[in-house]
Amino acid sequence: MRKRSKRYEEQAGQVPEGALALEQAVEKVQSWKGGKFDQSVECVIQLGIDTRKADQAVRGAVSLPHGIGKSVRVIAFCEGEDVEKAIGAGASEAGSDELVAKVQGGWLDFDVAIAHPRMMSKVGKLGRILGPQGKMPSPKGGTVTAEIEKAVKDYSAGKIEFRNDSGGNVHALVGKMSFEKAKLVENIEMFLGTIRRMKPSAAKGAYMKQVCISATMTPSVKVALS
Repeated sequence: MRKRSKRYEEQAGQVPEGALALEQAVEKVQSWKGGKFDQSVECVIQLGIDTRKADQAVRGAVSLPHGIGKSVRVIAFCEGEDVEKAIGAGASEAGSDELVAKVQGGWLDFDVAIAHPRMMSKVGKLGRILGPQGKMPSPKGGTVTAEIEKAVKDYSAGKIEFRNDSGGNVHALVGKMSFEKAKLVENIEMFLGTIRRMKPSAAKGAYMKQVCISATMTPSVKVALS
């Protein structure tokens, strides 16, 4: 078992027993500032879905109003004039066969991959490499699109992808500890609202069962569901 720091143990003793209103929960997490870097803030939602059934999968993307506080490295699998547009929009790499070959060779120095639908016959062969990394372009995630330039701009600015894990949880980076409280609250509200609207019609019972927020090196705080 990993040994927790003295600071973490002290913070764990300050975690409220019950759930807090979102603003109070954000305030509590931000009160635990410490360390030598600007910690990321994450939101985790436990969903009442049956992950064994494809029609209950929750997967998509959302543009947070205040970004996520970090630069996102985006590449684009595309051809022709889209290559120049992608680079102009902020892509670190853009191209067709040569970019596919580069990734096949083991290059994974990027966060998000965008692909034009026409490229998927070539990009599909990268599934075994990009799939486990969570970087495989997907129509549901908005990363397979003919609007290459717009997608690159959106993801470079902090648009995030999400998908439920095998336990029915959805995780998302929602900002940094240095954000103003109001901006973190607005980002989290946007994320929660997006997940609410995506409730699968086949899901039964309580949909959003629990919400927690935490920073990179802090305990988590429960958020009251409204």
